Amino acid sequence: MEEGKRIVRERNENVFVDEMRIETKFDPKRWKVYTSKHWMILHWLINPAMAFNELVLGQRVPKVSLLDLESKTSRFESTVIPCPHCHSMHDGRTWSTQQGTAFWNWYGLFCPNCNNVIPCVRNLLAALLLGLSYPFWIWSKERRRERWMNRQPKRFQSLNFGALSNPYSGRGWIKIGLSYGLFMYLYMTFLSPLLFSEPITLSSALIGVPIWILAGLGFGFFMKKAMG
Repeated sequence: MEEGKRIVRERNENVFVDEMRIETKFDPKRWKVYTSKHWMILHWLINPAMAFNELVLGQRVPKVSLLDLESKTSRFESTVIPCPHCHSMHDGRTWSTQQGTAFWNWYGLFCPNCNNVIPCVRNLLAALLLGLSYPFWIWSKERRRERWMNRQPKRFQSLNFGALSNPYSGRGWIKIGLSYGLFMYLYMTFLSPLLFSEPITLSSALIGVPIWILAGLGFGFFMKKAMG
């Protein structure tokens, strides 16, 4: 357990921070760097369904994440997220469903080492909705953020990495894929038309069932290969 909690908290001297952004220089032989230029992050930015994950569920994606190329384990276990404030190198599973910390991260990923927030990318539709609703939430932003920050340390007190398994292994990818397909079906068939004042038809509801079952399974299989 202690080994799991230790994670990868080594300091990387090539990380520099300023007030507005993170600039990274990592040894390419050791680390593969994922930023907003990577297609997986771009997918999060432009997929309108991810706005629900951000605004309602509080699921966030860091601006910078790393893959440890020297690790012999799966991508799920080899992902590292650097904190730009204290330079801690966090196991990516710090924010996961297994730990109970994957959601409710509306203001970013809380760093349990220095109690700061690791910056995250913002989905484009989520940014648009936040901009349009600005007058309704700006007046209470600081108060709500302070309450959120006060709750975070307790959420990360009992992290246990030794017992975590790859959720995509075995038949896990099927469960995750079908869950993703169901979410996308509900969003694209019912929620999206409501948001954009479009009609909801029986034909689109029926056609969407096989489409999103197959799409969900495809997504789950892809994630199994990507995170394996």
